[in-house]
Amino acid sequence: MGKFEGKVAVITGGTSGIGLTTAQRFVSEGAYVLITGRRQSELDAAVQLIGERVTGVQGDISNLKDLDKLFDTVKREKGHLDILFANAGLGSILPLGQITEEQYDKTFDVNVKGTLFTVQKALPLFPNRTGTIIITGSTAGTIGDPGFSVYGGTKAALRQMARNWITDLKGTSIRLNVVSPGVVHTPAYDDLFGEALDQVLESSKNVIPLGRTGKTEEIANAVMFLASEESSYVNGIELFVDGGMAQV
Repeated sequence: MGKFEGKVAVITGGTSGIGLTTAQRFVSEGAYVLITGRRQSELDAAVQLIGERVTGVQGDISNLKDLDKLFDTVKREKGHLDILFANAGLGSILPLGQITEEQYDKTFDVNVKGTLFTVQKALPLFPNRTGTIIITGSTAGTIGDPGFSVYGGTKAALRQMARNWITDLKGTSIRLNVVSPGVVHTPAYDDLFGEALDQVLESSKNVIPLGRTGKTEEIANAVMFLASEESSYVNGIELFVDGGMAQV
């Protein structure tokens, strides 16, 4: 018996990186997982890799019809939801003076609008108004990095929304927390940094007190904690999993 035996979890952005690793962990602990991804081929590959107790639902979280499809699938196949990991997000690097309306709209539509409506549309599926919600934040919402103002702004917005949402959820037994990774090499980093990736990862070690970058398994561990009864009195926090980077 795993610690999530019989539980139903939804993970947005579950086709690679942190989302995929976390989905695998939940399944290994007995949960049934529904994952989302924008690209059908990557979604199919992730479902095959996870192997059991998993359903893939193609969609873009910034599209509210796609979110309706996701939660209609949850309701039809499982009838309820116990855990929501609102993990899907994106980012790009542009410094002040080069920021475009397209970058702004795309980043805020996915990271803020998409996460907001992911959480809101999930609420009716939590049985007896009980469950756990974890939102992926970022150290970029707390510390300054050149070229990351738009991305960092979206993550700061999510952090503040979480503070307000736990007051909106007062009177329920739904807990909501934010997990904020630091530097973790995922496929998104390959796209973001390109040929500069190795240099970025190496230089990051100099500003991380632990002296190394993180692993997706370490973020998944934190999500598992926040989703479990082991954190039953933890609500509204931002848990940094960053080797100490945001604390210095």
